Amino acid sequence: MGSWEWFVSAFRQRSGMDLSAYKRPQMERRIQSFMAGVGAADFPQLVRMVEADRELYRRFVDHLTINVSEFFRNPQHWEVLRERVIPMLLARRRPLQVWSAGCSTGEEPYSLALLMREYFPGACERILATDIDAEALERAAAGRYRERVLEQVPRAMLERYFQRDGAGLRVNDSIRSMVRFQRHDLVRDPPPPAMDLILCRNVVIYFTESAREHVYRGFVRALRPGGVLFVGSTEQVFQAAELGLEHLDTFFYRAVGAGPLPHGGCSAG
Repeated sequence: MGSWEWFVSAFRQRSGMDLSAYKRPQMERRIQSFMAGVGAADFPQLVRMVEADRELYRRFVDHLTINVSEFFRNPQHWEVLRERVIPMLLARRRPLQVWSAGCSTGEEPYSLALLMREYFPGACERILATDIDAEALERAAAGRYRERVLEQVPRAMLERYFQRDGAGLRVNDSIRSMVRFQRHDLVRDPPPPAMDLILCRNVVIYFTESAREHVYRGFVRALRPGGVLFVGSTEQVFQAAELGLEHLDTFFYRAVGAGPLPHGGCSAG
């Protein structure tokens, strides 16, 4: 029926995704549930099925990569970003260089683009948004969303930056032009350099410990001294100091080498 190792190798050749970087028990459970849903008896049959059906392949990659998000997810954390973190970064330099890593279908980088356009005009000219899933990136670039993922967007922003598009809404061109989508594998590809702010939220939680550390070290290399890493509400950077990071606020870490933190640090209170 094909071993797990056989499937990882076969799928890597087909998609470029290295499933060995992910936690095996979680990934196996996810794959088995997909196989049961599509009637695949074993790994070789699943590989044949996704090779023969592009739409099934897209559904399978979505199932593996958890492409579920929403605009301004965990809004209290976005408040800290707007009220404390971005002003701190802008006190050092502008325009800011920003990377949304593991951006899925674009909700996160577009949220950041909305925030920057509304509160810090001219402070960030372009946001780099990357993901391993090329299909998700295509959907992100199109900028079309169901209203259920836009519930946290203030009404004034919805009226100013979105247009009705069939059953949903579409991000307007002024916001879409601020985001550049690009395929990137966090585990295998080198990180882009000289970033002031990196957002990577609810992505590395699915990685193995060694892959997670590798990714965080890449983020540290990518950040300018004093740059900030914004992680997800289910994540924490253990041994941050060993990686070259200092705790700035809940879910925010600063690359060392930029002098003392602001008085009292950053607080969500």
